[in-house]
Amino acid sequence: MILTVCLSPCIDIDIELESLGIGRSQNIISKRTFYTGKAINVAIGCARLGGDVLATGFMYDENGNQFELQLHRENVQYRFVWNRGRVRVNYKFVDHRSMLTEVNDVSPALEPGKEEELLDLVARFAPECEAVIISGGLAANMTPDYYAKLLNVIPGNVIRIVDTEGDRLLESLKCGVDFIKPNISEMERTLKRRFETQEEQIEGCRQLISMGAKKVLLSLGKSGAILCNGERSWFCKSINVAMNSTVGAGDAMVSAAALALCSGKSDPEILRCGVAAGTAAVTEPDTISFTKEKYEEILKTLLVEEI
Repeated sequence: MILTVCLSPCIDIDIELESLGIGRSQNIISKRTFYTGKAINVAIGCARLGGDVLATGFMYDENGNQFELQLHRENVQYRFVWNRGRVRVNYKFVDHRSMLTEVNDVSPALEPGKEEELLDLVARFAPECEAVIISGGLAANMTPDYYAKLLNVIPGNVIRIVDTEGDRLLESLKCGVDFIKPNISEMERTLKRRFETQEEQIEGCRQLISMGAKKVLLSLGKSGAILCNGERSWFCKSINVAMNSTVGAGDAMVSAAALALCSGKSDPEILRCGVAAGTAAVTEPDTISFTKEKYEEILKTLLVEEI
């Protein structure tokens, strides 16, 4: 079983308008609502690939039941730590020129004692799992070292996977992690430098490995991805597909790579699986995940080369 830990769930509402004008009434052309959060997305991706997965993390009383309904439909088990209040709601407005305007909500604060309650829950379930995946942001009143606290309650024989950036990632690396998946922008913000050439990108991966990661899957967006284990590195070029949405593509990569890692696949195959899932996800306009059929179709076409 894989355990995913979501520390800051959110509801994303995508609204398409003819035009976005301040101070006047406008009609909605289309509206899509996603119950999301990086670790929630990873759990759904794992389930769609046939993995046994349990989703945990923080949830909120007033609108959190929609997440449970979605996870139930996706055959994902769940066990949340509940708080008073509402899950944050983010709005994305797209007009006829494809101009995107985002209005992001503030993450709600946790009630006293809830951080400890989740630590106890992870400590209880982690020994039964092959891997624990922690990803995303934090609630308003949390500090980056909470990532380290979570990692420290996971037994050493359980694969520890982290997908975050900045101080949260740096705190995680102090504990040692088996697998991380930054994208190029996240790696640049974390290490505070640019990585423009492939040689520089591999150097950045090796720096993260020297800080405590065993493997780094570096997403390069539509160009593909690099996987580095400190001694060897591989590149997988993505294929050209119709991009309908980039939402959840990185989380799809984590879900497929995690299942491949747990099943003992080689590093090149872990990379290939991750790129296939990320590519499949961008073809889906109405979901934060991907279909197994599209994933398998793309997987057959991908080639990995050592660099």
